[in-house]
Amino acid sequence: MLTAPFDFPIHKSAQELAQEQDIALKNFSPYFLLDSLVHLQEEENLELHSAELLSQEWTLPHVDYMRQSLSFIYSKGLVSLNDKIFLQDNRYDEYMILENKIAYPYLSSDLFTQATAYAHIINNCPENLDVGIFNSDNLGHYLKENLRYDTITSEWVKNNLLQDISKNRGLVQTGQKIIDKGEIIDTETFLILNSLKEASILRKGSVDSQLGLFMGAFILIIIILSLYVLYLYSFANDIFKSNKDALFLFFQIGFFTILTAICVDNQLFNVYVIPFAIIPISIRVFFNSSIAQMTHATAILICALMLGDSTDFIFLQLTTAMVAVFSLKDLSNRFQFVRCSILIFLCYVLVYIGLCLLREGNLAKIDWSMFVYFGINFIFLMFTYAFIYIIEKIFRYTSSVTLMELSDINSPLLREFSETCPGTFQHSLQVSVLASTAAIKIGINPLLIRTGALFHDIGKIKNPAYFAENKISDMQAHQDLTYEESAKIIIQHVALGVELAEKHQLPRQIIDFIRTHHGKGITKYFYNSYRNENPELAIDISKFSYPGPNPFSKETAIVMMADSVEASSRSLKEYTEASITALVNKIIDTQIKEGLLRDSPLTFKDIEVIKSVFIEKLINIFHSRISYPDLIN
Repeated sequence: MLTAPFDFPIHKSAQELAQEQDIALKNFSPYFLLDSLVHLQEEENLELHSAELLSQEWTLPHVDYMRQSLSFIYSKGLVSLNDKIFLQDNRYDEYMILENKIAYPYLSSDLFTQATAYAHIINNCPENLDVGIFNSDNLGHYLKENLRYDTITSEWVKNNLLQDISKNRGLVQTGQKIIDKGEIIDTETFLILNSLKEASILRKGSVDSQLGLFMGAFILIIIILSLYVLYLYSFANDIFKSNKDALFLFFQIGFFTILTAICVDNQLFNVYVIPFAIIPISIRVFFNSSIAQMTHATAILICALMLGDSTDFIFLQLTTAMVAVFSLKDLSNRFQFVRCSILIFLCYVLVYIGLCLLREGNLAKIDWSMFVYFGINFIFLMFTYAFIYIIEKIFRYTSSVTLMELSDINSPLLREFSETCPGTFQHSLQVSVLASTAAIKIGINPLLIRTGALFHDIGKIKNPAYFAENKISDMQAHQDLTYEESAKIIIQHVALGVELAEKHQLPRQIIDFIRTHHGKGITKYFYNSYRNENPELAIDISKFSYPGPNPFSKETAIVMMADSVEASSRSLKEYTEASITALVNKIIDTQIKEGLLRDSPLTFKDIEVIKSVFIEKLINIFHSRISYPDLIN
């Protein structure tokens, strides 16, 4: 039989406390500060401007009505839109105002925002007054918030309400029976046992020692995280500056740290069941190997602080991380995740055997249950691909595996593209070759560019006949259309491409190539033709302009350049090094001059490298061939 060794309180369950807190907070109303000077200042402001207003279209009745409206609005209260939304979202029907240290309730529905106050003035304007005068003037000059949310008072009142709730539901006295042998543990007994455990922990260690342990762990964690942040700042500055990327990396560290803490504190399962190798695997898919290893090492060092003798733990985890990164050096298909998981399992087994031999000199004292834990770890690792898929959706990343699958020209969408628009499809293939080669030269992701280039003109599936590369007779489909109508059809392929990409759930990075491959440029053929035939007419250039946006990354900018260069190269009368060089320089220099590349991070050096790649590739593509002689009989 277990009896209480000392007096201790019975703590309420988290669910009980939450319910009582919810009940207490139902009686809470937020507090607002009233600035009574605002009304007086704005009335004075109206008086100061009344002479000026009367000299325009206002009349005395207009001024009087405005004065009455301001009095009414400020009497009800004028708040910011954020404060109004805050009241609505939290369903606060009332708010409180302190007047001479006495809180008075007011209805939240009576409050005005600047927009609703403006609407009130317009909608309640007497019929004998010209409401158009108010529409034409900026009434916002006289509508300033006279109420603002009082955070300090509101939180103080809320905390008092919560502090009044007792965290205990009773007291167990010394010697009181808790449970007997063979008895079933019900909810009440479970709470008593948990309360006894917490009280024992508090009595076991003094306040000073507990504080010392906490401070020691805190200092070490701060040092580890500081070194990690310093590493990102020094060697991965682009990630350091990206909130999304930094959040992803710290999410990995935080998630596995919390999981380890729960496991250790509650003794739920052996820590080696936790698949720490997911950290380097999932990060290696989207970033480089050094970032994957540094992030994994940071998480492992923090988790090791929760374990007693953590030498084996650190050694096992760091070696498996090396295996994970090495096995995913060239990620191109799903099977590599399976191979990686198998290699990690073998690494766990071999390293553990090596550690046992190093420590004992033989395998007599080996813990065979560890292999079961490694096996469970292996099973979890087999779900890494699903974990990466979730990461792709949450953080909007696109993995190399996904890009490889999308760029498969036998996929249904690309196959339909090649059959419906054979000319455009061949153009897209050439653009992908030019763009991916340039990407390799300037050190960015060639696979992303190749995939984006393949899909950039996908919108032409809807109207293939209107694009010259898909028919034999030039401009035949445009014969009965005006230049504006033709331009509209050509421009529309961007929006249709985005719509088709979203329908097939293509990643946002690929859709960006579709949206930006013409930027905010113009359909020069139809625009120039219209200007040449109608030099005396004013032209609405928006009818000939693509909606954009302009390329905003190196990858999308390269595809824009490759698209224009490849398409224009088809119109060359002769393919010489000089003509190709002149064409490439003309096309890209024009894009720079028109500001289409202004938003991209390409440097002038990058652009020169890209030009040289395009020139070299086009010369190879359009090189002359020797004619084979016929056999003379």
